[in-house]
Amino acid sequence: MTGKLNVQRLKETLDYLQSKQRELNRQGENDTRSIESMIKYLKKDMLDQYNLADHHLSIKQEIKDTETFIQNVKSIIDINS
Repeated sequence: MTGKLNVQRLKETLDYLQSKQRELNRQGENDTRSIESMIKYLKKDMLDQYNLADHHLSIKQEIKDTETFIQNVKSIIDINS
């Protein structure tokens, strides 16, 4: 693992992800592909940028489920705060 996790930046990124997830949930029947692709990119970027797999063993397998991903990141933040 390379250095200490930047918890503050991770929290800010998680907040942004959660806002996009809420936006996606509000869209209902509207075309949500752009939001979905943004969320997918953001999760992958978070995984890589913060080396989340070093902090949570199964986070890569659970990346498709955004709600689970959010909960896992929250637990990583709690542990590293």
